[in-house]
Amino acid sequence: MSDITELYPKDNDDEALAALKQKLASLHSEHRDLDQIISRLSDDSTADRLQLQRLKKRKLSLKDEIARLHAQLLPDIIA
Repeated sequence: MSDITELYPKDNDDEALAALKQKLASLHSEHRDLDQIISRLSDDSTADRLQLQRLKKRKLSLKDEIARLHAQLLPDIIA
């Protein structure tokens, strides 16, 4: 191990930050789309309940990933 700074990404790495923000925007968009689809399918009495359950699980997974990415973007503040 030559230098400890190699272990951690630089705080001002603009490319990584931009990629993270792009990924976050994409996940938000997919989450929003799933919300609309789930809403429509929930209103339809003939909708496939298994498909609806899978979509809800994917939406929850997206929510968790969005929260994880938000945590990466926000600096840790110790009060």
